Amino acid sequence: MKSLLIIGAGPGGYECALRAAKSGLDVHVVDRAEHIGGTCLNEGCIPTKCLCHTAEVLEMAKVAQTYGVVSDATQFNIEAALERKNNVVTQLKQGIRTLLSTPGITFHDGEARFLPNDAHSVKVGDDVITADYVFIATGSVSKYLPVPGAHSEGVLTSTELLSLNEVPSRLCIIGGGVIGLEFAGIFNSFGSKVTVIEYCKEILPNFDRDIAKRLRTSLKKQGIEFITGAPVTAIHVDSTNNNEIHVSYEYRNAVHDCLADKVLMAVGRGANLSSLNLDEAGIAYTKKGITVDEHMQTNVSGVYAVGDINGLCQLAHAATFQSYCALSHVLGNADFKVDLSIVPAAVFTTPEAAMVGLTEEEAKAQNIEIKVHKAFYRANGRALAMDAGGDGLVKIIAHDDIVVGAHILGAHSSELIHEIALLMSKQGTLADIRNCIHAHPTLSELVLQAAES
Repeated sequence: MKSLLIIGAGPGGYECALRAAKSGLDVHVVDRAEHIGGTCLNEGCIPTKCLCHTAEVLEMAKVAQTYGVVSDATQFNIEAALERKNNVVTQLKQGIRTLLSTPGITFHDGEARFLPNDAHSVKVGDDVITADYVFIATGSVSKYLPVPGAHSEGVLTSTELLSLNEVPSRLCIIGGGVIGLEFAGIFNSFGSKVTVIEYCKEILPNFDRDIAKRLRTSLKKQGIEFITGAPVTAIHVDSTNNNEIHVSYEYRNAVHDCLADKVLMAVGRGANLSSLNLDEAGIAYTKKGITVDEHMQTNVSGVYAVGDINGLCQLAHAATFQSYCALSHVLGNADFKVDLSIVPAAVFTTPEAAMVGLTEEEAKAQNIEIKVHKAFYRANGRALAMDAGGDGLVKIIAHDDIVVGAHILGAHSSELIHEIALLMSKQGTLADIRNCIHAHPTLSELVLQAAES
């Protein structure tokens, strides 16, 4: 029986472990027991979505009287919100532990380091594990800006902010990407005065510009302040004034300070390379991650790297499918490949934003002749019934009627985007959407209306 060692029990590890065991491999999974589920479950996707939902409920309570509901939303207990978040994480962890107890899977509690000159063997505590195949799925770690004071007291990563049991009066968020914006929405609802400082000219640099601008406008109306095109140059803690934090940034040829009680460093994540002993094992990598081919195989035969660790696409669902691609290659099915050009992504702000495929800017940069089709939430009955009209937009980008990208801002956009992602995976056309009956009254009609526009 061939053996498979998976280093990391996150989305790129545990799902694949089950498939591999069912396929007849002797599977060994290594990770710290307290970190089962990886970044996504412990300090990423799931806990942030719990707090996003708490913020959404709180905002609804504030306007409950509009809907004829009498509610007192003047009290907010962050400790109760954290307890609910922790309970959800614990429940999901238990499910993964159960999965990893499946016959054919052996879980090893600890951290793995490759042995010198042997990329098929790792040391875990006092034990050595050797396998025919190795999947590296150790994820990523938070990045820090290389500026003075970046590691000062009160400067937090998303991991630490998720456990903060008080609501800071003033929160400065460095970085207007997905992580920064979700926390901006959460703590704005909780009662913080939130300021987001972004280096680029617009928030969400990887999203379609229409969507990013509309989202920034919507969040600004909610009270969040944005400073864009502003590189942060230093962070200083004033110990003479209750440890007030000064975040210095350049804006329009002048240096300004943002004053805060807490600072969130949300400038992205980097591949978790340092703990593996890659150099001595002979596994090639760059600062972006471990180098892999189309099958996720490294320069060492039989050794694969999936998920954030290879730097190709830092999304949990991409990690899972990359592991499936690697497993298929191990099992002799080299035809299964992951198309990373069709990976849906979402931002769980209020309103939500979601995307798949090319942005309008990317298509034009590639000299692709496109037509843009739009539909607006304000003209949709279901959206108005939900009081979710606002700035909502569905935007579909097509080339010769073939859909090459889609971008949605509005309620439940993280769900709506998958109709278009599936269509794109089959090289579908606008006509395919137009010929499909969509239920009324639903938000999904917006996709149909965009295709008909």
